[in-house]
This record gives sequence, structure tokens and C-alpha cells, in this order.
Amino acid sequence: MLRIRGLHIINRINIPSTQHVRGISKVSQIEPEKPEIKTSIPGPRTQALLKELSALQQADSVQLFADYDKSTGNYFVDADGNVFLDAFTQISSVPIGYNHPELLKCFDDKHNLRSLINRPALGVFPSLDWPKKLNNVLMAVAPKGLNGVSTMMCGSCSNENAYKTVFMWYRKRERGGKIDFTQEEMASCMANQPPGSPNLSILSFQGGFHGRTFGALTTTRSKPIHKLDCPAFDWPQAPFPRYKYPLEQNQRENKKEDDKCLEQVADAIEQYKKKGNPVAGLIVEPIQSEGGDHEASPEFFQRLQKLCKENGVAYIIDEVQTGCGPTGKMWCYEHFDLPSPPDVLTFSKKMLTGGFYFNVENKPSQPYRVFNTWMGDPGKLILLEKVLEVIENEKLISVVNESGKVLKKGLHELEHEFPNLINSVRGRGTFLSFNSPTTKCRDQINSDLKKNGVLGGVCGENTIRLRPALIFQKKHAEIYIDILRKTLKGM
Repeated sequence: MLRIRGLHIINRINIPSTQHVRGISKVSQIEPEKPEIKTSIPGPRTQALLKELSALQQADSVQLFADYDKSTGNYFVDADGNVFLDAFTQISSVPIGYNHPELLKCFDDKHNLRSLINRPALGVFPSLDWPKKLNNVLMAVAPKGLNGVSTMMCGSCSNENAYKTVFMWYRKRERGGKIDFTQEEMASCMANQPPGSPNLSILSFQGGFHGRTFGALTTTRSKPIHKLDCPAFDWPQAPFPRYKYPLEQNQRENKKEDDKCLEQVADAIEQYKKKGNPVAGLIVEPIQSEGGDHEASPEFFQRLQKLCKENGVAYIIDEVQTGCGPTGKMWCYEHFDLPSPPDVLTFSKKMLTGGFYFNVENKPSQPYRVFNTWMGDPGKLILLEKVLEVIENEKLISVVNESGKVLKKGLHELEHEFPNLINSVRGRGTFLSFNSPTTKCRDQINSDLKKNGVLGGVCGENTIRLRPALIFQKKHAEIYIDILRKTLKGM
């Protein structure tokens, strides 16, 4: 169950559109009963819009154009009027569905509206209620043991600035806690040379995805297309576990996989120390998302943290996709029973704003070192405050766990029914995925799902991933399973 520590919700109201069923309340938004496909996919209007957009930019990644006035709850309506059950939700970034009534009311409040339209440079001129907002909203769900937060715009810049914070912490420690810089450091950094621009690195994992800005891009190792033509730093990588499924039948093999990967993490840390480019931080996703939804055991993450502590390396957990409840806990790392919190935790997507949690004693000693014009957006925090209220009032973490059981059970049944088409069902909560034997087969399943009224996502080489909103109920899970069965039968 989600516990929001210290959350002060002003003018809390009862939501009349809420029904309580067996102790779990659910939002009765006016949703379609089921998907409805009226045209070919993509439809004629979508194709015309794509042609128009392509004249202005590279738009080949666009799948559909949305009618956001008509999209509701778990249902996405496209430009041609087709209605889809959305199990992907803007790449895992819609927390409580489309056009939630509580979010639609947020900016009726004149103070909230002014916070939105006057969008301040938060590092210089924050509003007088900004400290209170940070404490009441972001710190209310902070990882236990982390007492600082820095807001950012997106996942990439959250990781980027987390890396900077880690490098500054590492160098301050090397200076014995001194905060002053030498003339040599100040002069050499302007020439991109040591000691002012030190040789330091961030270790990441094969298959990991941490963003597309330059520092984050060096740690992204999921697909070549993200990285081609862009210079990168000499930073180490290590293999992330690749488990055999079902897990309960492959415990010995998967334990050996953990051992092998952790051994290579230790080797990489030692090698980069010897070559004069020591590892200051290590970043890892609780579930590798873009790279193929690869998961690892709680023991793997516990031993990984121990390795970091033994080597003076900051342990950074990237919860950009997994944060805010989709795995059945507020933060996915809470499944791992770590003896202490990570040193840094980054977030975005379902949290609506980007940012990272850390301990304030590790913040930079000087201003403007972790800084940009906006440093987040107060408007997003206003929405997030309401999202967290809805999560608590609607018991949506419980909804995720109950719906996740239905989804996972149905997926397991389908992998037994169609073993030549899907396998390796895995994940936590509704943050689930399964594999197909080939990329071609995977892509056909995903395409046919769309033609049958379900939006899904792909990742890695042969994986289909589910990323529904937190309001995805058992009935939606059953619709998804029914349409997936129909899709697989059609193949």
C-alpha cells in the first residue's frame, strides 16, 4: 500500500464519481465499454496529418495522432475516431488515465493558473510557496532515507544532473571536504583538461537506457540508433542479468547469471581505477525497460549496492519508467529489501515532473552548478499533487496489484496456449512483458493488436511491454487478454 508521508492536501474533497468495491475504490470515468476500430490503421486522416508533419520534421516515429478531447481514462481516440485500449500510455507516462476529472479541475484555481502561466526560473525566482510544495508533494513520497530533491524537466536531464551531482560529490571527497578550487583547476576546466575536468566515469549496463542527452547517452546501451554519430565518454559497462523463464524452474542458472554479472561489475570498477578513470557512480534500472524489460533478483541489487559501498561508488537507481506505482510499489527498488536507500534515485514520466532524490549533505556547495533556466515546472507539481491524492484516495497501488495478477495469469495461460508465439512472461504489478521468438513475429503481434484495438509497446529485440495507467482495472486486463488471444489465434 502506498504511504504518502506528510502529504498535506489542501481543501480535500470527496470525489462523487468514485465507487467502492471490496475495499478498493475505482474511478467511474465515462469510458467506452471496449475498443472500436472504424478505419484501417493508420486511417486516412492520420496518414494526411503524418504527411503534413513530415514536411516539417523527421516524423517516422509517429504511430497515430490523438484526439485528446475524446480520449478518456484507459482509452485513446485517434484522429480517425478509432478507440483503443491503451496499454502503453505515452511510453509509460500517464499515471491516472486521460482527462481524469480531478486533473481537469486543477487550473480552475486562480493561484494554480498563475503558477502555470508565469512559469518561473525556479533556481532564481521560485514562488513563495515552492518550498512548501516540494515538502508536501515530492518529499511526501521520497525514498525513505533520502532528504533532498532537485526538480528537472525530463528523464534525460534528471540523469544528466544526477551524474553531475555525483561527480561533484566524488571530487569534494577527494579534496577532503574542501569546497574551494585551485587556480589550476579553474584554468584547466576551461580547456577541458584535468584536474579541473577530471577523468571520472559512470558505470552502466548493457541494454540500459538512461536518456539521449550527451552524458546520459554515454550510459545508454540499448540500441545503436540512439547513439550513432554522437561522441561519447570512455565509461565502463557491465552485463545485466539475462534470466531463463519460468524463474522458479531456473533458479540455479539464474543465480549463476547474477554471479557472472556482478563479477564483471567488480572487474570494470577495478580496471577503470587502474587506467586512471575511476568509477564515481553506477546507474541501473530496476527493470531494464527500453532494452527489453530485463529484470534481476532482489539479491542481485543487494549485492550490487554492497559492491558500490565497498568501492566508494554512488549507487544511482533510475526509476524514470518504474517510479510512481506501476510495479505495485511507489518505487520499484522497494521490492529489493535493500539495507539502505540508493544514494540517488531519478524519476520522471508518471511523476509528471523530472528530478532526482539524494541526501542534502551531498549537494554542491556553490550555486549554479546544477542549474538551468526552469529546473522543472510548478504546473507539473500541481498536477502531481492531485495525482498522488487520487492514488491514495482510489487505492490505486492495490488496483495495480490486483489487475497485475489478472494480466500475468492471463499471459501465462496464453504462453502455454501459443508457445510458438509468446514466451518468458515477466514483470511486477502491471509493468509486464513477454517475448516472441523473433523480431518479425513480435512486430506482427504488436501491429495486429493495434488493428484489433489495443495500443502496446515494444522494446529490446523481441519484447512486447505493457505500460497501462494506474487506473487499469481487472475488466481492462480481461479485455487486453481477450484481444491478445484473438490476435494470436489470427496468426
